Amino acid sequence: MDVVLYPDPILRRTAAAVERFDDELRSTAAAMHETMARAKGVGLAAPQVGLGIRLLVVNPTGKPENALTLVNPVIRSKRGEVVGEEGCLSFPNIWAEVSRAGSIVVEAQDETGRPLRLELDGFAARIVQHEHDHLEGILFVDRMSPADRVRVKSALVALEERRAKKGSGAFSA
Repeated sequence: MDVVLYPDPILRRTAAAVERFDDELRSTAAAMHETMARAKGVGLAAPQVGLGIRLLVVNPTGKPENALTLVNPVIRSKRGEVVGEEGCLSFPNIWAEVSRAGSIVVEAQDETGRPLRLELDGFAARIVQHEHDHLEGILFVDRMSPADRVRVKSALVALEERRAKKGSGAFSA
């Protein structure tokens, strides 16, 4: 799998609900976990690998036992506010402070269709919120302060020019 880079249009689309929980979905989730790990990421949403479905994978620690797959996630509640530094695999080498809820309750399904309800806080809550935004077509640059947007503008322009020259928004992770 390749990670899709900004400004690929799929990153701005709302992802469709997953309706089939089959071997193909489980294979896709496994490939996303591998891609995320290879890229040294902690989260990856399906649109970031060119798929318009509501699927995300996270692993806040990088340890296999902490890997999590969320299908059709819905954030049911948010509490508190914490500002922290974020990056994104679709925006290589761009980092900024972003405000997120300190804790969340998320309901989803696992890759077999089994319902999940998770209460997350701290780093894990931040990752799920960031990846959930991808499913809604919202990018972390949309949540940056105006000052950070100005600071990263040249890097964003470089990504836009790269896409225009190569006609592709993907790289091998």
